[in-house]
Amino acid sequence: MNEKTMDEISDADFSTLTRLIMKILDEWGLSAAEQMKVLNLPEKTPTRALRKYRDGAPFPKIPEVYERLEHIVGIFEALRTSYPHSKQMAMIWMNKCNKHFPARPPIAVISEDGLQGLVQVRAHLDCTFDWFSS
Repeated sequence: MNEKTMDEISDADFSTLTRLIMKILDEWGLSAAEQMKVLNLPEKTPTRALRKYRDGAPFPKIPEVYERLEHIVGIFEALRTSYPHSKQMAMIWMNKCNKHFPARPPIAVISEDGLQGLVQVRAHLDCTFDWFSS
């Protein structure tokens, strides 16, 4: 995402971002419970709310959620750049252990470790993110 803060994004754009994030999480094959954990939605949010988000209701504008949205988009963009001709190769990479993720595939790191997992996967895929965070 660009440098806009959460408060600078219009409601329409935030709704569009919400639909994009839900599409990404669905493509990654995460269950509803895993999506809730990855997004860090407020504790009392029912999993049925995910349908509303898929239909365009915006995520709650809270910093904890927004930070995760930034990482999800960063991972998505890095995969698109790494595998520009094959969305399937990006999915294979997300679901297979590799030398950087030998114990668990990246998608498991994301779904099990939440924010820390998102940062770890993004840092591996996006050298500019890792460079700026060092």
